[in-house]
This record gives sequence, C-alpha cells and structure tokens, in this order.
Amino acid sequence: MTESTYTIRGETGDWEVVVGLEVHAQITTNAKLFSGAATAFGAEPNTQVSLVDAAMPGMLPVPNRECIRQAVRTGMAIEAQINRWSRFDRKNYFYADLPQGYQISQLYHPLVGEGAIDISLDEKNPDAHGKRIGVERIHVEQDAGKLMHDQHPTRSYVDLNRSGVALMEIVSKPDMTSPAEAGAYLRKLRSILRYVGSCDGNMEEGSMRADVNVSVRKPGDPFGTRTETKNVNSVRFVMAVVEQEARRQVEVLEDGGRIVQETRLYDPDRNETRSMRSKEDAHDYRYFPDPDLLPLELDEAFLAECRASLPELPDTKRRRYEALGITPYAAAVLTAEVEAARWFDALLDCGAAPVAAANWTTSELFGALNRTGKDIENAPVSPTQAAELLGLIADGTLSSTLAKQVFEIMLETGQGAAAVVEEHGLKQTSDTGEIERVIAEVMAANEDKVADYRGGKDKLFGFFVGQTMKAMGGKANPGVVNEVLKKALSQPE
Repeated sequence: MTESTYTIRGETGDWEVVVGLEVHAQITTNAKLFSGAATAFGAEPNTQVSLVDAAMPGMLPVPNRECIRQAVRTGMAIEAQINRWSRFDRKNYFYADLPQGYQISQLYHPLVGEGAIDISLDEKNPDAHGKRIGVERIHVEQDAGKLMHDQHPTRSYVDLNRSGVALMEIVSKPDMTSPAEAGAYLRKLRSILRYVGSCDGNMEEGSMRADVNVSVRKPGDPFGTRTETKNVNSVRFVMAVVEQEARRQVEVLEDGGRIVQETRLYDPDRNETRSMRSKEDAHDYRYFPDPDLLPLELDEAFLAECRASLPELPDTKRRRYEALGITPYAAAVLTAEVEAARWFDALLDCGAAPVAAANWTTSELFGALNRTGKDIENAPVSPTQAAELLGLIADGTLSSTLAKQVFEIMLETGQGAAAVVEEHGLKQTSDTGEIERVIAEVMAANEDKVADYRGGKDKLFGFFVGQTMKAMGGKANPGVVNEVLKKALSQPE
C-alpha cells in the first residue's frame, strides 16, 4: 500500500495536513438507548419522547440490548477490540435541548477499543494507493434534542424527539493527511455500517454526521493545534472542510497568528468554516460514572451470536467477485453500496455468468437507473428477469444491439425478456441462407466498394457489416454475418 501525498504550498514552504474524524452514527433500532420511545425520522416535534427522555424526576435509564449488540457487531466488522467490561459516564453540560443537564456517554471505558479501516484512492484498482486508518474507539451514547430557531421571530423552540436516540461515536486516529483520504474513509465507514446494518448511513437525515478535526504542521514537526468542525453531513462537505480549514490555518500561522483550539461550523453556501465556541477539554465536562447504570459485562455467548450474525463485508465480497474474473473496478462499483451487492448476488444466484453479468449491471442497468432517477431497490427489472435476458444473449438468441432494445421494453413494461422477444419478433437470426441473400443484395448495390475492398481497402469490411445489419433490422447474428461476408468478398468476380 502507498500513501497519498497532499501538501499546502504556503509563502514559507510546504505544510502537511493532519485529519481525524469523529463520526456519530445513529444505531439502527426501533427504540432509544435508554427508553422505549420511537426513533422514526420526520415525526411531529415532541411526539417521540418518553418520561426518561424528558428527564422527569425519578425516571431511571434501562440500556437497550439491541443498541449494544449493533455497536459490538460494528466493532467486529472493523476487527476492533471488544471490551467485555465497559461503563457509562455522565458528561455534564447545560444546554436548552439537554433536559437531564448531562449526556450519558462512555469516556474512560468504551464498549469497543482499537480497530482499523482500509481505504483506497484508486477506483480502478482498489488494492493500490491504499492506506490503513486506525480507529481509536467506538462508544455508545445518547443524542441531545434539537433547538428550532425558525419557528418564531423572537423565540426558539425545543424538539426532544432526538433526545436519547442511540449513537455510536466512531473516533478515528489522526491518520488522514488529505481531503481525499478523509472522503475515502467516510465512504468506506458508511459502506461497512450499511453492510452490517447497524446504521442506515443517511447523512441527509442526520443519522450519520462527522466532526472534522484538522491541524497543520511543517513536515517533520509535532502535531499542530487542532480545530473541530461540528456536524458535517456529507462526504463532499467533509472534504471541503479539510481543505478550507487547513488553508485558513496556514494563512493564520504565516501571518504570525496562532491557532486556537475551538469548535467551528461549516457554511456550505460560502464554503468556509467559522468559529462557534472555544473547544472544551474532558475535565470541563466533569465526567464521572453514571450511578444509575451498572457496568456492561458481555459473555461469550453474546459475542459469538454477534460474530455469527455478521454478513460478508465489502472487501471480502469485492475479492470474491474478482476471483470470478470480474475486473477490480467493476467489483468495487458493485460492492460500494450494499443494495447493489445484494441485487448482484441474486443475479449470480439465478445462474448468470459473472463477467457478463458484471459488465451488463454496471453499464446497462446502472445507466438506466441513473437515467430514470431510480435506485436499485426499486429497479423495474428483477435479478431473475436480468438473468433471463443475459441467457438469451449468451445462447445467441439476442445480439448486443437487440438486447438493448429488449431491455428498454422490459424497463417500460415490466415484461420478461423471452416474452418481449416473442411479442416484438426481436429474435436474432443465424439463418445463413437468409444472411447470404441479404449480403448478395448489399454487394450488388455497392459494386464500386466491392472492387475497392478487393483492391486492398480492407477497412471497407466494416461498411459491409453495417449495411447488412441495417438491411436485416439488426437481427442478424454478427458472428455469422462476419463469416459469410469474408467468404463472399474473398471470392473472385
């Protein structure tokens, strides 16, 4: 594996960028971390709030077993250390959308310890230009509520629907050194979470967001002072934050200023970060063990069940596809999103030839989905129908040209390939007698070009192929056409 090189050229020389990401991923579950309240996105404000979430006096938290299970499975997916003993801590701070006056989190004894995620910066060859990014920890914690400032001209409202929602905070090591690496890491992490099923990865809905830690330094120097840009909700914006914040820091330092450890916000409209507040340290939050919660102790049966429930993960699936003869690029495209991989696996299960299936899926199917604005879960053609179409291509019933026509009709009607071929008469012909007759007509209509071809202008062969296919409405078997044409053109006058 080779590392990417990214530097910022300043007036005093080159600067290196150091990046770490803290990703908050909402755990896939139908209840909150310490209560049974629902977590559906888009509900009316304050309609998914239990007495625990609202911090009513005397209410005690009860851990949601499924949240713990999903976090453990995520840790296993990145080959991280799973801590059999962990503990919840109270993180104390005041904010209007935090009714308890503290957040229940894990600082000193997280559920998951160190792991790693392999990234690549080369789509054509995912095993090249790669890098291993360390993960320091994964801990579970509850989310705060949400302040709404746009509902009234002079007042802010509080929506507690998100209060108590279960989050995994996935903290990377400061191993990334460019916007591209930060983007690749976030994409890969999102893919793993979606394969595991522990988070839906929907960044637009806020179920996955990143805090971006950035610092700069001269090559060989110790780490510089970092800033943290909060709640960045897309891969593209994360990359923009790394670039813009690093350039801002270089300009400040080269002007003789100093970088202040602070929390910043990203403004995508202006493509800039701006200061929000000074950055607190752990001691500012007065962490201490939560007295209402016993430590978590995981037994071997629970860990074994978590391990057994893991699916085939993206890197393993990609290498399996490559072993079937699929190109590294196509394999990477097919495994990038879990829904596409599942659809393609179903296609292979229907008996489709792997290489032909991969080429057709990444070109014809994905092209059609992009054109129609549909995702693969709502594809108008099922894996079974696609396998039937590919089978008709493989046995010579359809040429590639006819197959495109059949596919378009399938998209419009939902019919199977064989039914479309039968109804529209699109079957490819390999009848040599019919092909010989049409070729004779084409040659008779182009005697001058026949003479030129026989005189040495070999490139005219393509002209005759095209004319023959046109005359036969694209239904002639190209292999048979080529064979018969060569024979006919090689005969003396």
